[in-house]
Amino acid sequence: MNDSGHPPQGEGTRAVRAGLPEPVKYEPALPGPVFAAHFHLPGEPTGPYTYGRDENPTWARLERAVGELEAPGQDGVETLVFSSGMAAVSSVLFSQLRAGDAVVLPGDGYQALSLVRAQLEAYGIEVRTAPTGGDAQLDVLDGARLLWIETPSNPGLDVCDVRRLAEAAHARGALVAVDNTLATPLGQRPLGLGADFAVASGTKQLTGHGDVLLGYVVGRAGEAMTAVRRWRKIVGAIPGPMEAWLAHRSIATLQLRVERQSATALAVAEALRDWPEDLGVRYPGLPGDPSYEIASRQMRRYGCVVSFTLPTRERAEGFLQALRLVDDATSFGGVRSTAERRGRWGGDAVPEGFVRLSVGAEDAADLVADVRRALAESVR
Repeated sequence: MNDSGHPPQGEGTRAVRAGLPEPVKYEPALPGPVFAAHFHLPGEPTGPYTYGRDENPTWARLERAVGELEAPGQDGVETLVFSSGMAAVSSVLFSQLRAGDAVVLPGDGYQALSLVRAQLEAYGIEVRTAPTGGDAQLDVLDGARLLWIETPSNPGLDVCDVRRLAEAAHARGALVAVDNTLATPLGQRPLGLGADFAVASGTKQLTGHGDVLLGYVVGRAGEAMTAVRRWRKIVGAIPGPMEAWLAHRSIATLQLRVERQSATALAVAEALRDWPEDLGVRYPGLPGDPSYEIASRQMRRYGCVVSFTLPTRERAEGFLQALRLVDDATSFGGVRSTAERRGRWGGDAVPEGFVRLSVGAEDAADLVADVRRALAESVR
């Protein structure tokens, strides 16, 4: 038994039961989505649900679930869900920063951050960037109001030392936000490593079926999270009840999916590493990877994404066309494997032959065989 008097729970048990209400006779374990723009509200508005842009019982259950995964056992933590990952990202950046502030972003982060940078600068906010690898953001922290970390980075899969960066940022009076999309709460817990916010796109592995757009912010309750909540209200970047319900339903299998996909991703990375050509394979869980040492200290699982580089754009496109078990699609984290030549979007500083492969829930042997066959066929 633990200090609360409850038996200890493993991550699978926690995921299956996260955010569920107390059982009620003849009621479903996970009640269906509540579709409501307004609620009965006689007298003073003192209840939990007043208007559909502010609160919804379906979101509330999902928020409890996400909070239980990102910060298990931690008091004073608040979770807010959003209509997309970028809505969650924007809520933190634009609620915490003012004209004249400085923010540190990863120079190798998610490609939409370049759009965010332009908007921040238009508002009179100084934007500094540095690579994720080597904890390079340490060098540009002085005077910053907020440090934004993305680890592992997307798509390059570099990893930085969250605890080290968070301690340095806090010593300089800066807040710290970590994009936890690629790792998921079962891979790492940024708040436990000292961050003020854990932010993620639930569109990816958290929901895992490629059918939901969703985002979330988990942070320590207080002025900063109050500002994030206010931003959500002002902008109206709220999830639909059906999306929130689908996300909550999907969390029950998160541990199963993350375990399977991480193990298969390692098998794929090993197969790519052992290919006769040097493909520049990156996977944080692969011994010898530049990120492995740090990742093995702060991550419990290494994610579902593997990256590598083929010699030319044509070779990469031939490889993608030859795959039979992998869909050519953007995004990652789904139960069906996907891959893409990342340079086709033009927003990432990667070679033309750079491939980002998201490993799904297929049998590892089948997926490895498909990747090897496609590599061989793409040479012809």
